[in-house]
Amino acid sequence: MTTAEQQSPNPQGAAAGGDGQAATDAGGPPPRGRPSLRASLNPLFEMQSNSVLIALALLLGLFAVTHPEFFSLRQIQIVLQSSVYVGVIACGMAFLIAMRQLDLSVSSILALTAGVAALLMNHGWNPWLAALAALVCAGAMGVFNGFLVQTIGISALLATLATYYLYNGLNDGLTNSNTVNIGYTINDEPISGNHAVNSSFFTVPTGDFLWIPVAAWVMLAIAIVLTIVLRYTPFGYRVRSIGSNPEAALFSGISIARVRYQAFVLVGVVSGIAGLLVLIFFHSADPSVGGADNLLAIAAVIIGGTAMRGGSATVFGAMLGAILLSAVTSGLVYFNISENWSQFALGAVILGAVSVDSVVRAGRRRAPLS
Repeated sequence: MTTAEQQSPNPQGAAAGGDGQAATDAGGPPPRGRPSLRASLNPLFEMQSNSVLIALALLLGLFAVTHPEFFSLRQIQIVLQSSVYVGVIACGMAFLIAMRQLDLSVSSILALTAGVAALLMNHGWNPWLAALAALVCAGAMGVFNGFLVQTIGISALLATLATYYLYNGLNDGLTNSNTVNIGYTINDEPISGNHAVNSSFFTVPTGDFLWIPVAAWVMLAIAIVLTIVLRYTPFGYRVRSIGSNPEAALFSGISIARVRYQAFVLVGVVSGIAGLLVLIFFHSADPSVGGADNLLAIAAVIIGGTAMRGGSATVFGAMLGAILLSAVTSGLVYFNISENWSQFALGAVILGAVSVDSVVRAGRRRAPLS
């Protein structure tokens, strides 16, 4: 924490959004009394806006009424498993959107991380070391994104759109645009002496625990850790401060450049983790994997209750938004919507949900004036 922040009598002052807003409105620091356990835990699960989640929950209720089999244990497991990759990315993306930034390259980081790890494993690397090296690469891609945005001065939209194609092209070059199967050559011939798929890297994070896919537990753990980081650490405070009022944050001594770099690295690493989860589940790295996960991750963050205007975010909301998007995608199958129209239907659902949220927010803004 900078000297300016330490000397400030109200560290959650005018620069901060979210948690510090009440103190700002009151004109002084918040009460110093010991908070109750409930008050301490409330911010951990706080949603900035529940309206979209409620709207989508009603839609799922429609699925339950019309097609009760949608809520079978197996279907729930499928929904959770398919939501993990977007959900993990969305948990990190919430930090960027809280700063009024975004990253369109996350899906290509996911694919490239999986590809690098798979290639290293096929060259005899220990799977855990290969995964660690691939994560370092993912972090380096986040650093490069931060360099383009903060140092070169390119807008995040254009910079990460360019690196989206850059990383995809690099992945195609490294893999010759072929799927890399663990333990097999590009010609699908077994690699002699390669037993990577028998490693604990592939066996431990698979299967179910308490009837829930282990990958979903990993997503939940990431959401909890990042929520704590966002709510209770100086880094999280600075992220929200910059998103709320960049000029005031800079005046208070916060290094905007450093925080933006850190946020892009964070998003790169969580995208890499999503790529490793893909590799663990499929035992292969497809250069085309990820697809529209970048846009779905942004949609999940917004649906979960994080506003594009910045200053606040909810990591749990982003995770739930990803789960609900996965549930909607799966639920559309029960209505016999053809593959050709599934994306149209999903887009209509997202548009309707965000429209509901916009109307609710507008009503809240007008309420004090009435």
